[in-house]
Amino acid sequence: MSFVSRSFRKSLLLLLSGLAHTTLTAAAGWDTVRHKGQDYVTVRSIKEFYGFQSMKVKGSFLELENRAVKIRFAIGGQDVFMNNVKFIFSFKVLPLKGRYLVSRLDLGKLIDPVLRPSYIRTSAPFDTVIIDPGHGGNDPGAVNRYGVEANYNLAVARILKQQLEARRFKVVMTRNSDRALSLTERVNLANRFQNAVFISIHFNSGGRGRAEGIETFTLSPAGVAHYGRGIRQDDFQLRDGNTQDSANIALATAVHSTCLLKTGRPDRGIRRARFSVLTGVRHPAILLEGGFMSHSYEARLIANATYQRNLASAITDAVMKYRLATMRRPQR
Repeated sequence: MSFVSRSFRKSLLLLLSGLAHTTLTAAAGWDTVRHKGQDYVTVRSIKEFYGFQSMKVKGSFLELENRAVKIRFAIGGQDVFMNNVKFIFSFKVLPLKGRYLVSRLDLGKLIDPVLRPSYIRTSAPFDTVIIDPGHGGNDPGAVNRYGVEANYNLAVARILKQQLEARRFKVVMTRNSDRALSLTERVNLANRFQNAVFISIHFNSGGRGRAEGIETFTLSPAGVAHYGRGIRQDDFQLRDGNTQDSANIALATAVHSTCLLKTGRPDRGIRRARFSVLTGVRHPAILLEGGFMSHSYEARLIANATYQRNLASAITDAVMKYRLATMRRPQR
């Protein structure tokens, strides 16, 4: 964890809540461009609207910066870093005729809710956290020589439950034993409750043993494909979970960044996907992959009780950050 500096720790808090009270440039308008059937805005208009003080190209990145936040856009790519936290845009950042373009969808569904979480219209006070330990029963999930994913998911969930209850949250577990539970059952259980957020806990596998790090998934907005595949017609269909698109990304930002901070593991980014467990949940919902069971070092970490507790502690702190950051601005 030595690479995590004090300035990084401070900047994450600013990223989540420091801009909620920033005065925006009232005269700023959006410079919009229609390109190949997709709506874009110029990065310069993003600079003006959010009050960034500088805009410059540095290598293959375009950077915006002010006192609170630094954003680095990969030119011609989908990676974007906000205060060193990695996000994956739904569409590439395009250089076009001397301007740099960001998809209007990425502006509305990612940049704005991260920079201004207290402006999220669907955010509401909540007192309940629904924890979903992935897999279970005859579905073990990923397996390695130390154990099975389903058991690790449950171990972290149980610690998380205790820590959240100590902060006076109500906690609902989709499962509290090694039993099979369908995705539909998990969703239906979650939707019985009001004033809640939903966190599904998993550990990853793949990459021929070389992949490592933490990644967090939110539901793909309508018109955006599942991560890793091309667009399909049914991707344009609105799902129940899409009502919380902005809140989803804010919750993911809080959880992902805090898990990186507390564990020191590599950042694989906040990504979009159409996992069934996310499509139907009507609350702000995320799926966290807390490391790779197929990686030799992370496999040992995941089996370690201290790592499990650190991960649970990070999620607990993140829930508190998210609640604070999404408090609605007073009407003027």
